[in-house]
Amino acid sequence: MKTKAGAILSSIRIDRSQDRKISVQLYMGLRDIILSGGLSGGERLPATRTLANDIGVSRTTALDAVSRLISEGLLESRIGAGTYVSHTMTGRAKVRPEKAEGEPEDRPRLSSSTERACSLFAERRRLPNKSQAFVTALPALHSFPMAQWARLSARHLRTDRDAIMGYGNPFGLQRLRAAIAAHLNASRGIQCDPEHVFIVGGAQQAFSLIGSMLLDQGEKVWFENPGAIGARNAFVSQGAELVPVAVDDEGIVVEDGLEKAPDFRLAFVTPSHQQPLSKVLSLSRRLALLDAADRAGAFIVEDDYDGDFYFGDQPLPTLKSIDTHHRVIYVGTFSKTLFPSLRLGFLVAPPSMVEAMSMVFTSALSGVPTWPQAVVADFIDEGHFSTHIRTMRQHYKRRHEVLHKHARQLEPHMLVQRASAGFHTVGYFADPERDEAAFIKAAGAAGLTLSGIGRYCLAPITRKGVVIGYGAASEGEIKQGMEVMAQLLK
Repeated sequence: MKTKAGAILSSIRIDRSQDRKISVQLYMGLRDIILSGGLSGGERLPATRTLANDIGVSRTTALDAVSRLISEGLLESRIGAGTYVSHTMTGRAKVRPEKAEGEPEDRPRLSSSTERACSLFAERRRLPNKSQAFVTALPALHSFPMAQWARLSARHLRTDRDAIMGYGNPFGLQRLRAAIAAHLNASRGIQCDPEHVFIVGGAQQAFSLIGSMLLDQGEKVWFENPGAIGARNAFVSQGAELVPVAVDDEGIVVEDGLEKAPDFRLAFVTPSHQQPLSKVLSLSRRLALLDAADRAGAFIVEDDYDGDFYFGDQPLPTLKSIDTHHRVIYVGTFSKTLFPSLRLGFLVAPPSMVEAMSMVFTSALSGVPTWPQAVVADFIDEGHFSTHIRTMRQHYKRRHEVLHKHARQLEPHMLVQRASAGFHTVGYFADPERDEAAFIKAAGAAGLTLSGIGRYCLAPITRKGVVIGYGAASEGEIKQGMEVMAQLLK
């Protein structure tokens, strides 16, 4: 191309192996050149026939791309004179050249709270989330009753469009709130009014919301050490000061929390199945924690992420069910009981917080999509949910037993702990000097997904080991995975 514009436009490369349409690739190439200042306002483009020939596309493709840019105002068509870059682009500075590899990028100025949170976030990578040994936090997706779910989904997608496509109640679909309240009463011993139940976009949103409502900058939060990473990051981002509270065989050590921060504002616990150590909070500790919160005027966040899958002896009551001081905010999620991509969770607020929470939801939140809520409500009301829970409870119990049967070959190098709920447990190294990170890297190279206990710690602890998920793996994968771990340990 002889003109300046022609020379610049000839740099556009079309990749015919992409799924993206060729006209879209050309449109994006032209747009990027214009927005970056490569062509100035008022500069003429070559004729579409010339443009098409030089780039190697059909004239129809070139016309489509140019027409789209004209409709967006980046180009102007002048009858009998050709196509020009819009005068609105006149004086637009050219973008700075890309940084050389290894050269640091300029960072925008962030808020002080975000800067502080970014410096404190311990976890900067996401683990693989694939159904295999020994991924954690992923339910057995292959066992989900997809046919029933598809039938209920189709039913609601055929109903009144205003009901499923409009703005729903920011508190959540009333039928789902009532269904959750009934389920909690029957299975978890929690007596609550549906108006105390608020639907959120997963448990993580619940933690962020609770933090923003209750925590001022620098206020103290008791946090299990080790403890759940998602909740930890949510409270850090709210400017809280997290106090690492020890965990032993009875769960969170209340005396340790009182010694470190008697003036705590919030406590976060996973009493039914401690994340990640798999311990169950004893009844005496539950009562002690409730009393400590009442004396301090603090609240407790009870994360019951997989408590429905308790397969041990008689389960202990939830904190919420024995909370006579109304200090517990109960958080649940359907990511474990149904599937993670649903992004649906709920919280049960104490009566004293319902009015404030209603105001926040009404004023600052728009709610989660309505039709998935309607499908979940039917799934619960028609009995599919309770059936699924019973089935999966036995499934995870079987997988747990298979894991322990084959975990004997890891001894004496590693001792795998027994769990009584959910679909993960931990294995402790016999040698306290063994490198968690090196072992996990070697396991990853062998096709296993493991995470170290240290990954969950706010402060170092003496015991080292790995978190082992067994819910999403088949019996064969568990057996093979144990054999691989045994070889690595030796």
